[in-house]
Amino acid sequence: MPEIHSFAAPRAANRKISWDLVRAGCVTLVLIYHATYMSVVVHPELGARGFTFPYQVGASLLLVISAYFACVTIGRGPLGRYWWGRVARLLPPFLAAVVVIYAALRLLSPAGWFRPEWRDLVGNLLMLWNWKPADFPFVDGSHWTIPLQLMAFTVAALLYRSRWGHGARLRVLMWLALLVPLAQWPWRISGPPEWYRTMADGLGFHRWHLFVAGVAIRLWCTKRISTAHFLALEAVCLAAHALHSAVWTPGGLAVDWGSVIGVGIGFAVVSLVAAGPDWDRVVPQWLRRPVQWFAGISYGVFLMHQAIGYLVLHWFSALGANTVAQTVAMLVTGVLLGWALTRLVERPAHRFLMAGYDALSAFRARRRAASAPVGTEALSSVGAGSEPEHR
Repeated sequence: MPEIHSFAAPRAANRKISWDLVRAGCVTLVLIYHATYMSVVVHPELGARGFTFPYQVGASLLLVISAYFACVTIGRGPLGRYWWGRVARLLPPFLAAVVVIYAALRLLSPAGWFRPEWRDLVGNLLMLWNWKPADFPFVDGSHWTIPLQLMAFTVAALLYRSRWGHGARLRVLMWLALLVPLAQWPWRISGPPEWYRTMADGLGFHRWHLFVAGVAIRLWCTKRISTAHFLALEAVCLAAHALHSAVWTPGGLAVDWGSVIGVGIGFAVVSLVAAGPDWDRVVPQWLRRPVQWFAGISYGVFLMHQAIGYLVLHWFSALGANTVAQTVAMLVTGVLLGWALTRLVERPAHRFLMAGYDALSAFRARRRAASAPVGTEALSSVGAGSEPEHR
């Protein structure tokens, strides 16, 4: 069972440019969705935008991509180091982003806008919004993915070391992860007791299908499930996305078909990129470096762009800038803040935490070697320096 990691691009020099393009494209969709649509939904006083992209597609596809790459990397090296590496990559920039956004909202929010209190800061650092959204509002709505990822890669690491993370048992779990949330959906939308709403939303029942979609793509690419099985899984994932994103209106159940179609197209694109050749022959050389750079800071951009971006829209509007200039200013601000978060927090913190993990592992290994009987230690050293006879 795979784990879900941050949206940052892999550091490997030989990575596919096609993956960087897809990741950069997904983050761009998130930026445009928030800048042109959600900004006015949250703050109608900003006024209508000249262009609107009302489809919630990018963040969902980023989770699919993360799940796919988790499958690729979970078996590389010690499992504990793998899990710690994901925490070290994901958590420090998130915590730093929450503090910076909290300070910006406290200092720069105009009258009538949300101005978080100390309690809100603590609730966001502890990621309590999915559990108690009425009591702990987001300082930045983009952060909903973080606790789901942390739970997913923790469960994945535990499953991977067991029989349930492999083979037929894994496929059974994938179907359960799709069908159980679908089975409980009618009760969830009918006004269940608060304890059940807290459990269902806190555990992210309505997002599990995105993780399953990414896992299924990897299993299909490595020929561990048939094409028919893969298509069945992806079809149910898409149906689950349509249902879980639907809302009740006076006229009945309303499905955001534009977003559902967009996610379906995204499933197909990710599948083609995973199974097909790289796009290096069709991507111009001059475009590769900017795309790789943006993909590399994409997690920081994702964390920093929304709430502070809305402040940018407000203050540029107050200065008399038109809606195009406001939108460009929000996008540029998000990219610059994301770059700063990546350079100043994400990468240094990851290096520091991984160095600490490796040092602790080496210390424990030395202690085990020192406490082992002499004969055992000698035998271990001989085995460590010998090639196995069979592979």
